[in-house]
Amino acid sequence: MQNKIDLSSALDVKTEQLSIINQFSSSLLQLDKLDELFDYVTTEVVKRLGFVDCVIYIADESATTLHEVASMGVSPANSNYAIERKTIAFNQGITGYVASTGRAVIIGDVSTDSRYIADVRPAMSELCVPLVYKQQVLGVIDCEHPVRNYFSDAHLEILTTVAHLLSAKINQVNTVENLQQTVSQLNSAQKLEGTLLQIANLTYQANDLDTFLESLHNIMTSLLRADNFLVGLYDKNIDILDIVYIVEEGVRSNAHKKISKEQLKNTASYYLLNLEQSLLLNKQEYQQHIAAGHFKMVGRQSESWLGVPFRVSEHISGVIVVQSYDKTHHYNDHDRALLTYVSRQISMAIDRQLSRQALEHRALHDELTGLANRSLLIDRIKHGILRLTRTPKGCYHALLYLDFDRFKSINDSLGHEVGDHFLIAICKSIQGTIRNTDTFARLGGDEFAIFMENITHKNQINDALKRIKNALQAPLNIDGHLLQASTSIGVAFCENENDKAYQLLQHADAAMYEAKSTGRGQVKFFNNTMRKKLKSHADIENDLQHGIEHDEFELYFQAIFGIQNCDVVGFEALVRWHHPSKGFVAPNDFIPVAESTGQIINLDLHLLELAAKQIAAWQQQGKRFLRITVNVSSRHFASVDFITQIHAIYNKYALELGSLCLEITESGLIENLELATKIIEGLAPLKVKLCLDDFGTGYSSLGYLHQLPIHVLKIDKSFIDHLKDTATPLVDAILSLASSLKLDVIAEGIETQEQLSILQQTKCDFGQGFLKAKPMPATQAILLIDKPL
Repeated sequence: MQNKIDLSSALDVKTEQLSIINQFSSSLLQLDKLDELFDYVTTEVVKRLGFVDCVIYIADESATTLHEVASMGVSPANSNYAIERKTIAFNQGITGYVASTGRAVIIGDVSTDSRYIADVRPAMSELCVPLVYKQQVLGVIDCEHPVRNYFSDAHLEILTTVAHLLSAKINQVNTVENLQQTVSQLNSAQKLEGTLLQIANLTYQANDLDTFLESLHNIMTSLLRADNFLVGLYDKNIDILDIVYIVEEGVRSNAHKKISKEQLKNTASYYLLNLEQSLLLNKQEYQQHIAAGHFKMVGRQSESWLGVPFRVSEHISGVIVVQSYDKTHHYNDHDRALLTYVSRQISMAIDRQLSRQALEHRALHDELTGLANRSLLIDRIKHGILRLTRTPKGCYHALLYLDFDRFKSINDSLGHEVGDHFLIAICKSIQGTIRNTDTFARLGGDEFAIFMENITHKNQINDALKRIKNALQAPLNIDGHLLQASTSIGVAFCENENDKAYQLLQHADAAMYEAKSTGRGQVKFFNNTMRKKLKSHADIENDLQHGIEHDEFELYFQAIFGIQNCDVVGFEALVRWHHPSKGFVAPNDFIPVAESTGQIINLDLHLLELAAKQIAAWQQQGKRFLRITVNVSSRHFASVDFITQIHAIYNKYALELGSLCLEITESGLIENLELATKIIEGLAPLKVKLCLDDFGTGYSSLGYLHQLPIHVLKIDKSFIDHLKDTATPLVDAILSLASSLKLDVIAEGIETQEQLSILQQTKCDFGQGFLKAKPMPATQAILLIDKPL
């Protein structure tokens, strides 16, 4: 992904190129004197293109010597810009070579070129283009730069276009000044310049390729006869020529015609693509190429044939071909130059459109898998729902919501690169099971969806589910790891035009979570039970903020005690919600909702404030130092704002250092461990301890212990439940690990004296459970502070 081209920047560069050319075109039309023309061009080339110099040389009448007529450059401090060579022979240096051959050059390192002759200020790279009008070299535009490989193909393209425009303008001015050409010739030159400007403006403004080519063809017909006019794009990756625009004997064909290599290799267009230079043929010359086996006759023989190849990108080339069937009309080199200019405009317009299409595709597709993204899926669902008004009765749509099982485990254990390759392989397998009309989309992470339109029977869904299951049966070899894929799937339907896209997604998502809760690889269809659950979820979501604002939440406190002496050392704060109409709402009913909606952030901060207020109250009553630990979401460890918030709470209630601490569950995985570590270290001055709850039940506990500055481990109740006679090997292992890492250990869920007695024979520090104290309001908890349990 690192090498991915920034398509937005590429589009900006193309737009800037067109803007520069457009400005040159407009300004050159307004200048009437040669010295003004030359000064303008050299000045604008240096200013607009960022070059350090630009020199224009004009050839003498004998076309043997070049004379400097204008120069502009950026001078070192305290000196004036000047060039040494005012006169250059046609065969002298790189500049003379360009004048004698009429070919532009771009040299990345002039020190390796024997033709280079150093000036007052030696250069390292050089760009030189000829000024050519009707095959006559009028002069050159020469630019040098002190940096190797400074000039690019884009610079060459712009300067060549400027040279074309300047050459035409030089010819026009000479015509007017010398009165050597007829009025009709002058009008023809002006018409050509106006047409070139029209074409340049059209290229800059074009948004649709078909419309652009049609407008371009209409403009060209005023200058160039074309009984046949063809523009084709060749993609070397698939070896196909796509005829994107064609007019045959005055009649345009609207259908794109794709020509495979087997058909293409016998055509003049293919020969032109391989030749990579323009080709001007009369009837006899065309037959000579056929006789030489270069290509075969395709269609009717023309009297005159002119073709120009052009390049769009690394793998896309193009051809533009015109043909005349009139015996009195034959193309000439002037027409070749015009068509060459037109080919450049087509190249820029196509490249601009391809860049725009790539940006649009990127905006609507997932970068990793290439699948549709959430935005495109929702758009397809909306359009599908609208089409239900026009579909036969009994026709409906279905959404399959997929969540790949154990993907996070694979990501964490084998790395994100393997995880990415695993996702791509699964998607490829599933892609082969769905219909062409279905939309396969990535919603984020390991969650995907398949939108199936125009379903007439539930068996179509069942068949699709079977195909997906069968496609994932065989293990996948991912970077040397043999991995088994499976997916939990939720299915929901929409049957009339009143359904909403977001509701369909919500219903399928709810069904998927039901499927996931029943085990791996399960499928669930959305039903009324889930609908009621969603309604309850929505009600809770709406009531949460109201509950925070109206003090509906209360903290209960469960004592944490020393294993050996049973003295209370602190409390775990547990939230209780007293809803005004629903009564008691269990934490398991609202904490997941708060977590999924992001409301957990405000709820946690509210509960931390309640805990701090209670600590402050006990401190004012003279109670001994105790810690209160509050459970918080791992979301807080994704923003450094959490440091400021905890500091503010400590300051507001003048808390003793270390009296308010934090607890996270092992299953609440922290994705950015580096940032989480920074946040925990930012709380260190307050002596805030971080406690890891449910230790041993997850799959990344050692990663936590190794990378996060955790202070306390809580052994999960499921381990304590199995304590009989002696400690279990797992409990012993956890205690041994904690001891080596110098971590305190709290055993939670102690409910029998036998469990406590066993723990008292170990190195476990603290305990918590119903045997000694259940969660209770603050008024009862205060009674436990000053006596052993």
